[in-house]
Amino acid sequence: MASLKDIQRKIKSVKNTQKTTRAMKLVSSAKLKRTEELARKSKVYAAKLTELLSEIASKMANANCEGIDLPYFTNVENPKTVDIVFVTADKGLCGGFNSQTIKRVNSILKEHKEAGIESRLVAVGRKGIDYFRFNGIQLDKSVIGLSAAPDFEKAAALISEVAKNYLDGKTDKIILVHNGYVNMITQEVKQKQILPVDYSNLELNSVSTSELELEPDDNDELLEALVKKYIEYTMYYSLIDSLAAEHSARMQAMDAATTNAKEMVKSLSVKYNKARQEAITTELIEIISGMESMK
Repeated sequence: MASLKDIQRKIKSVKNTQKTTRAMKLVSSAKLKRTEELARKSKVYAAKLTELLSEIASKMANANCEGIDLPYFTNVENPKTVDIVFVTADKGLCGGFNSQTIKRVNSILKEHKEAGIESRLVAVGRKGIDYFRFNGIQLDKSVIGLSAAPDFEKAAALISEVAKNYLDGKTDKIILVHNGYVNMITQEVKQKQILPVDYSNLELNSVSTSELELEPDDNDELLEALVKKYIEYTMYYSLIDSLAAEHSARMQAMDAATTNAKEMVKSLSVKYNKARQEAITTELIEIISGMESMK
């Protein structure tokens, strides 16, 4: 049985850990409130941007019987190469947040391999980068620091570089994967096709009140500019959405850790009291035995 000093040392260590996890929970809670508000505002902008893109694309498609003649909308029936852009956190201690994203990416890689499709990985976040490098899987590009501090200019530069490979014919499709925020206790892995843009599947209000009118000569330029902004903001929003989900996951993980530490302290305290009682009983028996032997 462990000595009283050993048990006391364990109790002190667990209590210190409990203080740390409680503090981390409070920090994550405060960060979540700020990020949640930013995600809410960004989602509204992203929805309006998506709606506008869908409306213009639909009008152009209806006006042209051959469809939209832009590479951003050219669908390849049998893609040979696919770029997978995925977002993970730079830090751990957030439960299964990162592993869920990595699991989805591995599932996509397996599907592509079985279909004879080459997959190229673009990783954002240290945890995903470390995982795939440790397993000997090559990354086409890796970025650290962007998932912890989303920046529109950096996000736009990253996705523009990936999109250039698509426009140059080096890849046939671009997929974006990230673990997104649903509510305070729920995160959901989201998978979205960035390019080619399938405007028929974009979210659009059933009743459009827009009075937008397009000039035929400006259609292509306007749509191309809008698609660029769409893919840039989609990448940026995924970073914000992922960060909010990361904070909520870490808050849950730290709450669970704090509760477990509390239970462990309780269990160790019982163990300490029991050991102390046994030690006292042993000392009393020794004293009584000594007194009896002196009679």
